[in-house]
Amino acid sequence: MTKVIRKSLCPLKYDKIFNYFMHIRSVKKEQLQNKLGQRIIELRTQKGWSQSDLARACSKDRQAIEKIENGKVNATAFLLYEIAKALQISLSELVNI
Repeated sequence: MTKVIRKSLCPLKYDKIFNYFMHIRSVKKEQLQNKLGQRIIELRTQKGWSQSDLARACSKDRQAIEKIENGKVNATAFLLYEIAKALQISLSELVNI
């Protein structure tokens, strides 16, 4: 009943959110890690930064950044927050993949 009420209040927003989560459910963990890594590379290179520059800005080592960018590790939410902060963007901008 609650979902029906909420959907009737804001059908466009509900449909967008529903479709987004249905898409996320179909994405494999490795695909998401790779997409996120590519997004970090894109944002980092836009700033003209190397992996070392980004690592220094968020107090990590270069190898940690390399693993995230290559999709080798599942980054924590806090680490993604630190990367976003170092890149001077919001976390939602970072994960907008």
